[in-house]
Amino acid sequence: MATKKIVLTDDGLKKLEEELEYLKTERRREIADKIKVALSFGDLSENSEYDEAKNDQAMVEARISEIEEKLKHVTVLDEDDISTETINIGSKVKVLDKEYNEECEYTIVGSTEADPLNGLVSDESPVGKALLGHRVGETAYVEAPESVIELEILSIGK
Repeated sequence: MATKKIVLTDDGLKKLEEELEYLKTERRREIADKIKVALSFGDLSENSEYDEAKNDQAMVEARISEIEEKLKHVTVLDEDDISTETINIGSKVKVLDKEYNEECEYTIVGSTEADPLNGLVSDESPVGKALLGHRVGETAYVEAPESVIELEILSIGK
């Protein structure tokens, strides 16, 4: 199976590494303490605290493995390589939503970093896909379930 290249900004890489560190240290310790307490209750066959702690442990270990795998395939964006001519991953874009006559700002990021509520839009999302490759003054058309959204590109930055 071919592994997908993961594209991250410096901030995205830092956040992923911080999450990994937290999970490997603090979170593992918290779960070990929960397991120890649950074991002190005796009979494991009807010990819901033990079951819950073991489930937490499994989820944390799965997330650790997932992050470690992502980090093996990371490409970090060099801000100097980000063009202000056309929209690419790493571009900060100001657009005008023509239907609502409202300005919005997005930063196009890889899917790992996406956080639409904070303006971080994945290059794989409908908005991200529609914006990629466009220049200032052009209009991108986003296919939405009910209609087509028209976004006029006002500026492109790093």
